[in-house]
Amino acid sequence: MSEHLVGDLKVIVFQLQDEEYGIPVQQVRSIEKVEHITRVPRTAPFIKGVINLRGVVTPIIDLRKRFGLQELEETESTRMIIVSKEDIEVGFIVDAANDVIDIHKDIIEPAPEVVGSVEVEYIQGVAKLEKRLIVMIDLDEVLKTDQTLALQGI
Repeated sequence: MSEHLVGDLKVIVFQLQDEEYGIPVQQVRSIEKVEHITRVPRTAPFIKGVINLRGVVTPIIDLRKRFGLQELEETESTRMIIVSKEDIEVGFIVDAANDVIDIHKDIIEPAPEVVGSVEVEYIQGVAKLEKRLIVMIDLDEVLKTDQTLALQGI
């Protein structure tokens, strides 16, 4: 497990398929409704394109495609979560952004071998809350390929 899971975490909870996922709130810049995305030729299939977000060109990743999940049509609840990691600002398309919760590090367990159909490499751990399981996303891993490093150049 990563060393930045210490103490209490404030987490943005979002949904993909029937699962709930979490990203630490300090890595989230904003949550936006989906707007027009301009496709960029010769990018990975999971990179939807770019948007102009308040004057900043921001690459958009479809997390369903990135995680190998079946694509769905956008709905009224579909959102873009704009995250910032080091010098990269990227938007993730998710089915819904549910809420913000506090999670104590003690309830976060290491990622099991299989979590739904999302590859374990993208998962930092799983938080058990009463009747909910929140899968904690590892942004370093989600953004760590040659193609996503190319996002810096888009």
